[in-house]
Amino acid sequence: MHVFEVKNGELLSEITKQANWAGVTNGAIVSLIGAADSFTISTMPAHDATADNISTYQLPAEMHAIGEITDGIVHVHATMAVQGDRAIAGHLHKAQIGTWFARAYVIQA
Repeated sequence: MHVFEVKNGELLSEITKQANWAGVTNGAIVSLIGAADSFTISTMPAHDATADNISTYQLPAEMHAIGEITDGIVHVHATMAVQGDRAIAGHLHKAQIGTWFARAYVIQA
């Protein structure tokens, strides 16, 4: 198991860099936990499952996620818990880490 930790930076690009450095081109992100200062996430519109509704939030959020690394590309689905006990979930495009941290636990395929 590999543990990739991000303390400051964009989550997906940092995981990509660390996975590349560790030689992980394919693997399962079996757990990802932490908190983001802001994030961009998407869901599919009801009328077109091939499209994305992309939303950016300038909100801090507790985060948990799972995903995969395929051919060096990180793909994550996350739930972001924000103020008011609300959850925002979907395909994670970006997450800025800075105030807290994030850790991805990865099993190499």
